[in-house]
Amino acid sequence: MSETSRRKFLAAAGVGAASVGTVNLAAGSAEAKPSAKSVKESVVVLIEDHKSSELVLLVGDREVVVHNRDLVTRILNAAGGK
Repeated sequence: MSETSRRKFLAAAGVGAASVGTVNLAAGSAEAKPSAKSVKESVVVLIEDHKSSELVLLVGDREVVVHNRDLVTRILNAAGGK
């Protein structure tokens, strides 16, 4: 993701941040516990293609790419509604 489009995305995400709710994505799975390396700052998740297994995590000034089809599906299901 280019620096310009990242800035635009973060600006748009900031506008919508007030309406963001809490979602439980761990339904039915063992509870995850934070590790010593767990990030201590805000993380924005970007799913550019709903058919892929790729998530882009925007952490500070870094991008971390994760491939996890199950997590993509759970996030999209949670974002889909009530």
